[in-house]
Amino acid sequence: MRRRDARVQEPGTLGAHGAARHGEARSTPRHMNAPKGLPLWLKITSVSVSVLLVAGIAFAAYWVIRLQSNISKAPLTAGATRTEAAANDATDRLQILILGSDTRDGKNSQYGSAQDSAGYGQSDVMMLLDISADNKRVSLTSFPRDLLVNVPKCTDPKTNTVYEAHNNVMINSAMAEAGIGCAVDTVNKLTGLEIDHFMMADFNAVKELSKAVGGVDVCVSDAVFDPDSGLRLPKGTSKVEGEQALAFLRTRHGFGDGSDLGRIQAQQGFLSSLTRKVKADGTLSNPQSLLSIADVVTKNLTVDDGLASVQSLLTIGTRLKDIDLSKVAFVSVPTQPAAVDINRLELVQPQATQLFSAMRANLDLTNPGATAAPSPSASPAPTTAPSSGAAAPAPSSPAAPAYNKALQAVTVADGSGVASRGQELTAALIGGGFTKAGHFLAASASKTVVYYGTGYADVAPDVANLLGIPAAQIEPSPGIVGVQVYVGTDFTTGTKFGMVSVPADVVKQTAGDVKCQTVNPYLITQ
Repeated sequence: MRRRDARVQEPGTLGAHGAARHGEARSTPRHMNAPKGLPLWLKITSVSVSVLLVAGIAFAAYWVIRLQSNISKAPLTAGATRTEAAANDATDRLQILILGSDTRDGKNSQYGSAQDSAGYGQSDVMMLLDISADNKRVSLTSFPRDLLVNVPKCTDPKTNTVYEAHNNVMINSAMAEAGIGCAVDTVNKLTGLEIDHFMMADFNAVKELSKAVGGVDVCVSDAVFDPDSGLRLPKGTSKVEGEQALAFLRTRHGFGDGSDLGRIQAQQGFLSSLTRKVKADGTLSNPQSLLSIADVVTKNLTVDDGLASVQSLLTIGTRLKDIDLSKVAFVSVPTQPAAVDINRLELVQPQATQLFSAMRANLDLTNPGATAAPSPSASPAPTTAPSSGAAAPAPSSPAAPAYNKALQAVTVADGSGVASRGQELTAALIGGGFTKAGHFLAASASKTVVYYGTGYADVAPDVANLLGIPAAQIEPSPGIVGVQVYVGTDFTTGTKFGMVSVPADVVKQTAGDVKCQTVNPYLITQ
């Protein structure tokens, strides 16, 4: 006989005591219950977030692939050696050469003949975009297509053909033989800079970009019709896009005196207006608008290898979104009709050299007269004995010299390698009273030295002080008659050694200025 408490239970049942005590009728132990399902709202939210995340990734991937496939690229240089490390596109100062190609192939065939589409073409527009590291200053410096320059030796990256250097040729021809990299090398040689990137756009890019932003406002002084470009506008302000925007930028004779300088002013006015519109519309802060513009631009753009990524292009675009319009400077390289051909242009000295020095020193070009102080080692110092051990020249004094400046033999030996440099410093010496000063070209030298001959120990310090040359760089030289200022590559700008300043009148307008273009009188219509 079994005890009552030990009776056997059927599998899957509860004992009578268990059911009575807990008031439950269960088929399995409590710890074996399946968990309850998630709330419906949480399920819906989880699914929605997952869908949105996948859609977002797919959308981003689509645009990255699309934009990346749009981009064409080419080498940054055509054989020139670089001395600077690659710039950080997000944080460093950036210098980007912007080119407009005049090739007539593909979508641009309607603007010329088959002959015009051969080879690399020429640069119809050339501007150097300079963005400061803190994103507070931007300058666009225009180089006229008719400017005569020296093009260095370049190598065609496609054929490896080497093209020898060309002297005194138009700057727009720099890329015709060896490609865009040769144009970059030419501007580097001309300015002493090392450009970080380039962007080259064609005619179609202008048309599509102007449409993408909804048109650009331009102003003309009179009604104008240019049969060559097709530009036709009434007097006053008009909104241009597509073909009329391209005609406004292309016209060679529509503005000013009908020269390339008038066209440059019109191009700067157009870009100034475009900058104001993009900023007012918040385009650079609107992802949808930014993607639309990026899609249009990249379809008609060639960039260097370092810039051939969507991220790099978007990074540069976002750096410009908060810029003060008054600090977006449109600059023109100082030029004048060339002595060898009045239909071409040459640099005006010393203003051009001063501008390039100011650019190398990263000065604010919207602040004329701004200077970069010389380093302490370049500052005039108390007179010391020359390294040769000869007696030191007498220190200069504010009192009148014991000699007549107008009778002293002073020459400038120009070893700077900069055109007209000797002439510039000779003018400064004559202005300082040394009216017999002259100049001549000399072999290149790295250091500027003031040499003096027998009997001129008292004159040399005054000549040096006039030009701001340190007394430590004054040396006796018995073979010299009078005083000779041997100018080296350390003194390529200004009339004060070590000083760099922004020349006046290089900034023609800022993005905050609204200007009307003066129409060429020959193209004014009623």
